[in-house]
Amino acid sequence: MALLSPSILSSDFTDLKSQIRILELGNSDWIHLDIMDGNFVPNITFGPLIVDAINKITDLPLDTHLMISKPDDFLEEFSKAGSDIITVHQEAVVHLHRTIMKIKSLGVKAGVSINPSTPVVTLQDILEEVDLVLVMSVNPGFGGQKFINNSLKKISDLKNLKEKNNYKFLIEVDGGIDVDNVYSVLEAGADVIVAGAAIFKSVNPVQKVAELKNLIQNFSR
Repeated sequence: MALLSPSILSSDFTDLKSQIRILELGNSDWIHLDIMDGNFVPNITFGPLIVDAINKITDLPLDTHLMISKPDDFLEEFSKAGSDIITVHQEAVVHLHRTIMKIKSLGVKAGVSINPSTPVVTLQDILEEVDLVLVMSVNPGFGGQKFINNSLKKISDLKNLKEKNNYKFLIEVDGGIDVDNVYSVLEAGADVIVAGAAIFKSVNPVQKVAELKNLIQNFSR
């Protein structure tokens, strides 16, 4: 069964405790943390101190997505802060295999992400080693963007590679997902759904989390 990993990017940072509680009440599986440096992507969010603070107020696994340049310099800090999964961008790493091995050496699950313009084939030599592949279905940097439909083919291609080679990685998809397209994303092969603005910009965030979770649970391939 697929998992729901809500992103707090669009949440109210003046009261993070209540925002995390919303995700817990809606039975979220993970919490997705978008780390941006204003360099690799045109936005700045937060760093290890906020991850550590979140870790202190929830038992949900922390799904940390590093949209930063030179992520290797910060892997240990994000691991110590409580990240359960650390995902780096293929486009930001010079020696991807080395970086993935370093994440694993910290006792954390290792993920790799690709931007909308990056083809799946660029990951071919690392798929056996990673725990998660994150397909960006919007251009990273800001929440609330429209889903890029070509992402469905990339998800499907990853699913086929996974099944053909008996790989174990989860396929995560982030960007523009809501109740109107979550089934098509799951049908393409997604194992983990990230949703942010769809939840926190809704009238009733707790109800929206529960609605998405229910759709995911009831989906069967």
